[in-house]
Amino acid sequence: MKIHELSKTFPKEELYALTDQIRRSSRSVSANISEAWGKRKYEKSFISKLTDSEGEARETQTWLQFATECSYMSNEQFENLNNQYNQIIGMLVNMMIQSKNWCSFSYDK
Repeated sequence: MKIHELSKTFPKEELYALTDQIRRSSRSVSANISEAWGKRKYEKSFISKLTDSEGEARETQTWLQFATECSYMSNEQFENLNNQYNQIIGMLVNMMIQSKNWCSFSYDK
């Protein structure tokens, strides 16, 4: 949501380029996590969706770099958001490494 709010300040000429791309990739991070959770009974599918989420997070970091280089956001804003994405990526990687902990469940509970 922070990226969505920030992207409202981007120039109008970026509406169908940078603005659209950064919104799409940032939303896709959580959407892929939701899909992974729904597929957790299949460990490979779970990991695959988390991998997609990690890729979208890294793409978002790239768009944040572009926005900063184009002076659409401050270095401080970039550092804050980029650090948050690094934490998210770290959590995703840990979930993939420890996928058995997330995928072992029973319908009988």
